[in-house]
Formats: sequence, C-alpha cells, structure tokens
Amino acid sequence: MAQGHSVDEYLETIYFLAFPIGEYRPQSSGAPTLAARVAEMLGVSRASAGEMLKRLESEGLVERGEHKEAILTPSGRERAEQVVRKHRIVERLLTDFMGYTAAEAHVHADEIGESFSEDMIERISERLGHPDRCPHGWPVDTDFEQAENQELAPLADLAPGARAEIVRLAEHDGDLLHWFYDEGLVPGAAIEVRAATPAAGHVTVRLNGAERAVGEKAAAGLFVRRA
Repeated sequence: MAQGHSVDEYLETIYFLAFPIGEYRPQSSGAPTLAARVAEMLGVSRASAGEMLKRLESEGLVERGEHKEAILTPSGRERAEQVVRKHRIVERLLTDFMGYTAAEAHVHADEIGESFSEDMIERISERLGHPDRCPHGWPVDTDFEQAENQELAPLADLAPGARAEIVRLAEHDGDLLHWFYDEGLVPGAAIEVRAATPAAGHVTVRLNGAERAVGEKAAAGLFVRRA
C-alpha cells in the first residue's frame, strides 16, 4: 500500500482515467504519464504511484501497452468495475438512507466501501430499489457508463453558444466536488456557454438565469450532454 491508498483505490482511479470520458489519453504524444495523473488525483508522490503501478503489474492487474503506458488487464478491469459499482451503491446508501450530502457521501464511501462484501452490496442495492446512478451522476452499471461516455463531453470542450445538461461530476477532488454543489452545478442542471477565455483559464456559463465563471479544472470535470 502506498501512502494509505489501497490497491482498490488505485484501480478505481485508473479505471476513471482509462476511458474516453476520463482524463488519461496515453495515445496522445506528450500527454502526462499514468503515474503522474494517478499521483495527482490521489494526492501522492509520483514515486509512490509508480511503485504501486509496478505492484499492480506484478499482480497481473495492469500491463504495459504499445507505447509502454499502463492499462488494465481483463482481470484488473473486472476488479476495478466491481470496486466502482460498490462505491456508487455505498454513496447512495449514505445519501438515500443515512442523510449525508452528495459531496459528503463520496468521502465516506471511500472510507468504508471496502468493509462491505459483495453480498452486502447486492442487498443494499435491492433495498434501495436498484439505483441506476450514484449521487454525482455516474451509472452503477459500468457497461452502460462506457456506452454513455460516447454521448458526453467535458464542459471545457464546448464552444460559446452551446447549450447542455450536466450529467456527471468528477469526484476525485473533494474540494471541487463541494464547489460544484455550492454553485448549483449538479446533474440535471441546464447550462449555456456564454464565453470561453482560455487565456484566463475559465469559461462563463449561464445557469438559472445568472452567469458565473467556471475555472479550467472545474470545466474539465463537468461532463455534459449537448442539447
């Protein structure tokens, strides 16, 4: 374990970065390495992330691709998908049954998620009526998630004048996640891009009749469906 983060937490992070809706694109020349991106998202050193990636590779959960990038093996992807599904159901338990806010639920789900067995997760899902999404808009069914990825884009990719609905919120930065909710930038909200100012590092959106600036990092973590 590196700096308190478990194998499952690393797999969950790699899973998020591995698909088009995420932020890791190893085929792009000059793109940050997976170790750098994982380290940034988990708040650990690049050396710690690299050490864990080597461990995951030795355990057959990660392999090196054509360009030496680290990618999930079939067994690694299967385990990652189980971790992701469990996390999202636990978040719904915390919001729907225990009264936590959506932003709080993400933090506590990380803390307690590994204590639930697969049987417990199935029972929780059944008691909750088999929720189809976590509080932040991510599908519980990972196959559906990956299919839906093709319909979505980060807010940062939209041009001025574009209208869209927020579908998912990036979860890995707790402070940013709280900011989304404080600003009303939540799943289901309709927005319009009023201006994009790359030099200033933000876009201006119209939401609920008011305009507000959304920083570059936030705009990259708001996944939307164009109207």
